[in-house]
Amino acid sequence: MTSLDKPTADQESDSKAVTEAALFEAFGGVRGLVETVVPGLLFVTIFTINKDLHMSAVAALAVSLVLVVVRLVMKGTVKHAFSGVFGVAFGVVFAMMTGNAKDFYLPGMLYTLGLAVAYIVTTLCGVPLIGLILGPVFKENLSWRTRNPGRKKAYAKASWAWGLILLAKCAILFPMYWWADTTKFGWVLIALKIPPFLLAVWLTWVFLAKAPAPIDVFAEMEAEEKAEKEAKAARKEGAARHRREV
Repeated sequence: MTSLDKPTADQESDSKAVTEAALFEAFGGVRGLVETVVPGLLFVTIFTINKDLHMSAVAALAVSLVLVVVRLVMKGTVKHAFSGVFGVAFGVVFAMMTGNAKDFYLPGMLYTLGLAVAYIVTTLCGVPLIGLILGPVFKENLSWRTRNPGRKKAYAKASWAWGLILLAKCAILFPMYWWADTTKFGWVLIALKIPPFLLAVWLTWVFLAKAPAPIDVFAEMEAEEKAEKEAKAARKEGAARHRREV
């Protein structure tokens, strides 16, 4: 590789900035974290104060709905807020059905476990889940699977990181679900909401920032379409010239 082939400091900086922006979009950024944490935090706070399952559940569901309304009013992306509403709603249903406040957290725990398994299994199958999630964000779709091996390797590393971090989180929470009281369990769960997520996102950024640049398949499709139109126009012009000469 010559000095001209090596990425410059500006190119590396641009790559890191693009990666940061893509991760921010995919995972919701600071606002997405807030929308993920606030309903559960409100639930455990109210339950800690008055041990009222019904009031805690209703408050958590109400604030998650408010967050969706705020998103809609501000015309923002609502997928993170809606996912929060569904998660809280399932938790409320579980807790109300069993009468056990800890069951408010059970659907989210099962989802985390399933997601951890999905990250690991898809990576073992050669289609790392983080690549499926971020591919469209980077406008590369699945081109990394066959055309960009360095990027596929980075996605595999990132998926392993997500899977193992989420499994470690489950290894802490599931035993506590059985033996800890609701208040202690709820606060530990809230404490484990953000740090593992940030660690996984940071590792993803590290792996992708060092990986080859994504192949913009949308730009390629537009270029091919433009070239095809130009070729078609050239053929028509050639045919018309030929008729005039004849």
